[in-house]
Amino acid sequence: MAEQSYASVTERGLRTGELPSLLGSLGIRRGGVLMVHAALNGTGTAPGPVRDALLDALGPDGTLIVPAFTPENSDTSRAYRTAVAGLSEEEAERYRATMPPFDPGSTGCPTMGALAECVRSTPGAVRSAHPQTSFAGLGPRAGELLSRHPLRSHLGRLSPMRRLYAADAQILLLRVGFEVCSAFHYAEYLARPRTDCFLRRRAARRTYRCVMGQEGNWVEYRDLVLDDSDFGAIGSRLPGELLREAAWASKTVTLCGIRDVVGHAQAQMSRYRQPLA
Repeated sequence: MAEQSYASVTERGLRTGELPSLLGSLGIRRGGVLMVHAALNGTGTAPGPVRDALLDALGPDGTLIVPAFTPENSDTSRAYRTAVAGLSEEEAERYRATMPPFDPGSTGCPTMGALAECVRSTPGAVRSAHPQTSFAGLGPRAGELLSRHPLRSHLGRLSPMRRLYAADAQILLLRVGFEVCSAFHYAEYLARPRTDCFLRRRAARRTYRCVMGQEGNWVEYRDLVLDDSDFGAIGSRLPGELLREAAWASKTVTLCGIRDVVGHAQAQMSRYRQPLA
């Protein structure tokens, strides 16, 4: 997609029935791979018709991917801290001890929104196996793209994100901003933050914990320290020619190429981020 210049599509409010024409005007590739982040609140549209419109835009040879993350399967995430807020130490420990294990076939992804949960639960959907940062997909390449997702690589070189990058996937931000663009996490794995002496270092790593297999079976692993606090700012600095934009239900819809935006995000992070350890 690097060679394609993306001009802005005329911004206009579109009714639900016009979503298919909007998707066509943006330039979604038929037969391609599309990763979608979406917020449907305020559209008056159920997730099923949106899923179907996306699949129609991709055609029978296209593949639809959504993040099916489960940050609540943790004892350090914002989702977990929210869940135990106000509980006593004893109550919080009971909550932690009874947290259900991740099951790729049945565990929901409520924090990812209605469209992600709809795709995940559609018959025939494929889901990767990571207990905190899985992806779900529909289409002929879903199995290939999501087949391997080891614990130690949330969104790095061993994860489906690397295969989405290799597949030159497109990214659709449907009424959400770059603040939630998970592909920028892949840029974190590629970036080399500078020190005060301008040497490049690998970014810091930390220990993660999650429940797998059975209730109470907490598993630890190490991976990169992930930080999405600057994703919105990174997105605002992307060259406009890399983006195609329209509006639906009073919010922006953006289409871009994963290789383009990851490359720019990597360059930005390498310039100004500092090693954390």
